[in-house]
Amino acid sequence: MQKRILGKSGLEVSALGLGCMGLSYGYGPATEKQAAIGLIRTAFERGVTFFDTAEAYAQGANEELLGEALEPFRDQVVIATKFGFKNGDVQQGVDSNPDNIRAVTEAALKLLRTDRIDLLYQHRVDPNVPMEDVAGAVKDLIQQGKVKHFGMSEAGVQSIRRAHAVQPVAALQSEYSLWWREPEKEILPLLEELGIGFVPFSPLGKGFLTGAINNSTSFDKSDFRNSVPRFSEENRKANQGLVDIVGQIAANKHATKAQIALAWLLAQKPWIVPIPGTTKLHRLEENIGGASVELSTDDLSEIETALSKITVQGERYPAHLQARVDR
Repeated sequence: MQKRILGKSGLEVSALGLGCMGLSYGYGPATEKQAAIGLIRTAFERGVTFFDTAEAYAQGANEELLGEALEPFRDQVVIATKFGFKNGDVQQGVDSNPDNIRAVTEAALKLLRTDRIDLLYQHRVDPNVPMEDVAGAVKDLIQQGKVKHFGMSEAGVQSIRRAHAVQPVAALQSEYSLWWREPEKEILPLLEELGIGFVPFSPLGKGFLTGAINNSTSFDKSDFRNSVPRFSEENRKANQGLVDIVGQIAANKHATKAQIALAWLLAQKPWIVPIPGTTKLHRLEENIGGASVELSTDDLSEIETALSKITVQGERYPAHLQARVDR
């Protein structure tokens, strides 16, 4: 797989990473441990060198899984994890106090079986802690050699500027896909200006853009999509037109819908690195194939024209989580 560099950081990663959250958290029951390890190692064998986890993904269990899976080739991969929730629990709210940042980092180093974290993200902006203090705490960890690069997630323009002035931000991780394009307004121009890489999560619209979900799909009771307005039965039906358009383009390119969605993201900027997640080996192979799909200027223009006629229905988060997205 081709490599990309995240902004001006010098951090080189595979063009597609692997988002590991769903193996432990968020999309129903956790994947059986050996199957999950097998999937992570298969991703590495297929050229993926960028792996994403967080303390908040099952309160360290996902980090522990990743640590075991990647230990045999630790020096050949880039591991990203995140701090920023009280006790690693999203339900308890944000916590980016410097003491917590240090404690979470020390715990992550042990769970990940490593002596350094390649990319440490603030998971969500904490309005109660000055951004300068957050960036300063990470800067100290970088100077100690425990962290290599600083990242932010779902941060707004002003927060990014304030953090970057203290410790250069290597990457921003936020949602971006064919059905969530808000970053194009202010975020992408800022990242280009400052030389910050962009790591889109949910690049396949939490599975919707694959075409595998329709208005009659039922999710496991522990699947967070049950609470997402965009995934209400009514909105899934209303948003089907977007999937149909992606499907038409995919057929013309002899690719799948997921591959077109990923290729579209890769075509936006050379410093964009999507991190699709999956629990299935055949989906992993399909996603990796998306890195080889070339979209021409005409293809991109056709997609743009088609998308301009569609208005996606439904918020991407329930109200209590939407309130945590920094503006």
